[in-house]
Amino acid sequence: MTLIDRHTEAAAGNRYIVMRTKYDREAHTKGPSYAYPDRQSDRLSAGVGEPRARSLESITGMLDRIGCGYLVLNRERKVVEWNAAAQTTLERQGEVADTASGLSLALRRLIANVPAHFLPGSLSWVVIRSSGDRPVILDENGFIAPDGTSIVALLDRENRSGPNPQTLQKMFGLTSAETHLALRLAQGDAPLEIARSWRLSRTTIRSQLASLFAKTETKRQAELVALLGRISVLP
Repeated sequence: MTLIDRHTEAAAGNRYIVMRTKYDREAHTKGPSYAYPDRQSDRLSAGVGEPRARSLESITGMLDRIGCGYLVLNRERKVVEWNAAAQTTLERQGEVADTASGLSLALRRLIANVPAHFLPGSLSWVVIRSSGDRPVILDENGFIAPDGTSIVALLDRENRSGPNPQTLQKMFGLTSAETHLALRLAQGDAPLEIARSWRLSRTTIRSQLASLFAKTETKRQAELVALLGRISVLP
């Protein structure tokens, strides 16, 4: 079970929001639950329209589903909201990133030698290759984040996430065994490695893999993994 926490620090009151997503690969279940210290969020109480707030929520929710860290910055480029994946990603870089101020400092250090704009309303992708390497920053133009905020997505190339098992079964009619195999392949595991860890014969794994190819209409493992990566954005 993976718990994803989202936090918000407002200028007044230090309120926060905690979101936990229960994800049990063995039971193939995924059920979000929400806990709100204050039902009215800071964005709505500040007069931001509900459609704009929902737009921000949809983007951050999508980043959560694909296992990507995100930071929401205010006009002063200070972190006001983040998820657990962002915290973990920055901590792997040797940073102490458990508060809004700590995350703001960690982000400044991460991009210290790389030009970064993070314009209000924008979405920027910070691609991290490995510890100590300069990240690559890609900016998306257009109005995305409301109320002068900006979103910074932290994409750790070493972090691999997979699709929702229930979504896989619903889309392609996979068996439980085929679903487990698809999730392992999405994480980068080789079929023979999977066979050894599950104490199954090569013939059994190859038969399940052939069934995966047929049901997903793919022909090669690389094509299947690419498809699984695209599906990971779905709920």
